[in-house]
Amino acid sequence: MKTIATLIFVLFIGVAAQAQATTVETTTEAIEMTIASETTVKEVTAEKNTEVARLYRRSNSRVKKALSFTTKRNRAKQA
Repeated sequence: MKTIATLIFVLFIGVAAQAQATTVETTTEAIEMTIASETTVKEVTAEKNTEVARLYRRSNSRVKKALSFTTKRNRAKQA
């Protein structure tokens, strides 16, 4: 019963929303645009930057080291 009431409610809202839609007449104005025949050329110079990249033996070595930390509670307790 609840699903039927919900379906009828949704359909009623949909029909009411479509009934509210009015057509609005819009007028458009033509805009005249001219074509520019000039072309500009910008020169780009490449700079020589020498950058040094660090290479590690294993990928994600810092991440693995940070995730493998130990605390006092991780240690085994003696009886």
